[in-house]
Amino acid sequence: MNKFIVSIVIGIITITTTLLYAEDSCNELPVVPVGFDAYKMWDKWPQQRIGVRAYMRSTYDRDGGNRTADASHYLFGNPDEQNVSLDVKGKGVLYFFRTNHWHGSPWHFIVDGTDNVVRESATADPVDAKKKFTKTEFIPTETFPEPIAWTWSTTKGADLIWHPMMFEQSFQIAYERTFYGTGYYIYHLFSSDKNLSQPLKTWSVNNRPDPEVLALLNKSGTDIAPQNIAKIEKTVTLDRETVTLAEINEPGVIRAVKITLPLDEALDLERIRLRATWDNAEHPSVDAPLCLFYGAGTFYNRDEREYLVKGFPLNIRFDYEAKTIELGCYYPMPFFKSAKLELTGIEPGKTELRYEIRHEPLTVPVPHTSYFHATYKDIPQPEAGKDLIYLDTKGIEGRDEWSGNFVGTSFIFSHSGYLGTLEGDPRFFFDDSRSPQAYGTGTEEWGGGGDYWGGLNMTLPLAGHPCGTRNAKDAKHEKDLIQSAYRFLLADLMPFGKRAVITFEHGGENLSTEHYEAVTYWYGFPAATLVKTDVFDVGNLQSERDHNYNSPNASDVETILSRYELGINKFPEKPWGMNDEQRAKFQELTGKEVFPAHEEYGRHTDGTSEFTATLMPENHGVMLRRTLDYSFPNQTAEVFVSVDDAKTWKSVGIWYLAGSNTFYHSYPKDELGKRTPNVMTSNRRFRDDEFLLPEEVTRGQDKIRLQFRTIENEQEILPGVPFPKPSRWSELKYEVYCYTIQRQ
Repeated sequence: MNKFIVSIVIGIITITTTLLYAEDSCNELPVVPVGFDAYKMWDKWPQQRIGVRAYMRSTYDRDGGNRTADASHYLFGNPDEQNVSLDVKGKGVLYFFRTNHWHGSPWHFIVDGTDNVVRESATADPVDAKKKFTKTEFIPTETFPEPIAWTWSTTKGADLIWHPMMFEQSFQIAYERTFYGTGYYIYHLFSSDKNLSQPLKTWSVNNRPDPEVLALLNKSGTDIAPQNIAKIEKTVTLDRETVTLAEINEPGVIRAVKITLPLDEALDLERIRLRATWDNAEHPSVDAPLCLFYGAGTFYNRDEREYLVKGFPLNIRFDYEAKTIELGCYYPMPFFKSAKLELTGIEPGKTELRYEIRHEPLTVPVPHTSYFHATYKDIPQPEAGKDLIYLDTKGIEGRDEWSGNFVGTSFIFSHSGYLGTLEGDPRFFFDDSRSPQAYGTGTEEWGGGGDYWGGLNMTLPLAGHPCGTRNAKDAKHEKDLIQSAYRFLLADLMPFGKRAVITFEHGGENLSTEHYEAVTYWYGFPAATLVKTDVFDVGNLQSERDHNYNSPNASDVETILSRYELGINKFPEKPWGMNDEQRAKFQELTGKEVFPAHEEYGRHTDGTSEFTATLMPENHGVMLRRTLDYSFPNQTAEVFVSVDDAKTWKSVGIWYLAGSNTFYHSYPKDELGKRTPNVMTSNRRFRDDEFLLPEEVTRGQDKIRLQFRTIENEQEILPGVPFPKPSRWSELKYEVYCYTIQRQ
């Protein structure tokens, strides 16, 4: 055969094989890094997490206010002074744990039924501990060393643990002491363990951290990106409004964006904006002031520290000998056709700066990854009663749907040196849930601190308060009044399938009038990986017929007038943290409704409930979302799936929601005081809750039959004190979402 013809045939076979392989790769699920792999595989930051949901729970005030700074609110109490603040079931990993100082210790991490006790070294002698200790640590120290864990002597107010704790069935956190028992926790749940980077194994307190991860985190503040890759290294004169740093016209991943500024001109340059545009898009995905993008509200460095920000993905380092400021960004930034990086908003002059951009080829299928974004928001006048919206992906860059991962924030919470704004709680909503999947206890807690960091500064790999003085009278410079913080999410990132809404209260009651600015870091691809395929409206007779609903013991349809947990009901007479002059400005709002009640209807049962759900056959698993009446405590049901019209059933797990809108608050007079529980019931009965179905029972099916078998839960709110209502399975509405591989 002619050699030319042979070469053509071989070429065709090669191209066909490559295309088929690419298609197969696109249809396969990307591996989900779990446990310590989530650190070691940090280059997978942009990767889609199919079948993963993230949640942040805390000790927040269930009435929507700021009772005792959102401390000491518990789901229920068990014997031996165990006060439970987190209780989940399923397959997952707890990635982050935070408390205020040592308060609450000893802590009980009850993993798959086994109690693991963790202490802080101030626990044995906690009275006036801040006077007695200059350095504290977790016990056992070998399990929680720096930099995977930090105590308040370094953080200026908080105990922080980033050590991953795996569980196969259940995870519970309980405090032995309730004085100032504040905390928040981030965990992931998985629909299946088949695409995880390693098997889930029950964690114990004897599990030591991976030395490779400790070494990696200890490199924070240095150049952690690959070195032997393509490099653009230049000096540019800022002699025009916009200068181009790089244009790359082939698929790739930017691994480092480093800029060196002259020290004596840094304050004049800090508001220049870094802009990045991927694949010739109409809108940039990064467009933010340099200082805030790199993690600080200003480049002013009152104490002449070497590092203003010594973060893992971002850093700001001062070289006083060279008289420069070095900015480093190591977030991986994929693009599929081209990348353009610019500086804009320049006041033209003769200033020169150096920069280095390193990039490498893109080696993963497009559907597995996503674009890096840094969305800047300037909010000079917050609206009373409404959360600050740092990010709403719907409509970003002209696209309604985005799937990806929320990975952090850098934000200014005061331009006047005022720290009281830090009482505002973070609330994050994913994929159109009306309940926040993430609800925190305050803004400085989000930034890795406690008690406003004592007004001091600190910088850690994943959290920090880099700038801002203790109070206005101590300011050495007008920029000393700028208060900012950052929080980067790596192992504890928060995936979303169609939309992310990142909000913060401004002050404990949404009444702060400070000037806020924020950069929100996120990865997103403009297509959904969660597609809603069905809605079942329980109590609507037509919807019940359409879904072949069957629940023999179901109650009559009940109409409920209530609220979700989203803030205060009415503006208070004396807002928290305001002086008389400030309160006078809000006098006309006193007593006005902020968060009105609305009606929902549905049923509850102590037996079984069944309905038929419509799916996309090509799904990679399913997320169920249930709207429920949270006045029924500790709702528990075993979930079954049938694919043969209820002839056979397969159990897929336990759907459990701990607690209810009845809770208790315990705040004894001193550190060693026994719990003093005050049982309360909030007027917030509505809650959206989620459950994941594995693709093994949903793939290839256009319909499945779901059955929920109520499991009696006799948990008491306190020993000998039952909840006001018995445990029942409540169902007002079900929404069915199918996981799918993204397609633009």
